[in-house]
Amino acid sequence: MDLQLKNRTAIVLASTKGLGKATAACLAQEGANVTVCGRDEETLAAVKKELEQATGRAPLAIAADVTRAEDIVKVVDETVRQFGGVDILINNSGGPKPGTFDTLTDEDWVKAFELNLLSYVRAIRAVLPHMRANKFGRIVNFTSTSIKQPLENLILSNTFRTGVAGLAKSLASELAPDGILINTIGPGRIATDRVAQLDQISAERTGRSAEEVKRIESAKIPLGRYGKPEEFARVVAFFASPANSYVTGQSLLVDGGLVKAL
Repeated sequence: MDLQLKNRTAIVLASTKGLGKATAACLAQEGANVTVCGRDEETLAAVKKELEQATGRAPLAIAADVTRAEDIVKVVDETVRQFGGVDILINNSGGPKPGTFDTLTDEDWVKAFELNLLSYVRAIRAVLPHMRANKFGRIVNFTSTSIKQPLENLILSNTFRTGVAGLAKSLASELAPDGILINTIGPGRIATDRVAQLDQISAERTGRSAEEVKRIESAKIPLGRYGKPEEFARVVAFFASPANSYVTGQSLLVDGGLVKAL
């Protein structure tokens, strides 16, 4: 299938590792102009070089913290200057602090709100004028399986990831007249640094090894293994592309069948 992504312009937030990086690579391989961003300039430079070597297309790399409103505006403005517009926004951010309700402070809740919900709101607000001007846009929000089924010891994720799904569902109706489609994609246990960190936390909490935790968690997945970042990225690429012309306001899990909820 031709995803019709050649020369389309995509911003992928928090894209120096994990799912963001895999998605940026996938979009570039499909011919899109890609902007990547992250907080660490050294890591960002390495990712830019890696993606250029792997895809033959040099991404625009911008140092940015998605919790800072001015940084999000900078990413969008520089992308428009470089490529002439924005067709695709991939909303992504790091995971919030693990913990149960009694272990978390007001500061923890505010930080998670700014990282996992408000950053998405700000990024959408920043790209909408450009998408509306062209009567075309694709927005994909990364969340978690917690939008369908709460995760143990991750109440912040359970709260704000669900908020993102509600945001997208609400915006689908508002944006459709301008040709802008918005969807939410929730990864399951994909083999990223974040999931490895959560496995290590679980191991320390239960007295198991991280390898044992991974074996236990893998056994819960019908496909019997953790997913690969590139498997997730391929799904995102479709939803972010012109080939997706009639799906909006939806929440989809890429989890190997882990979550049984409808």
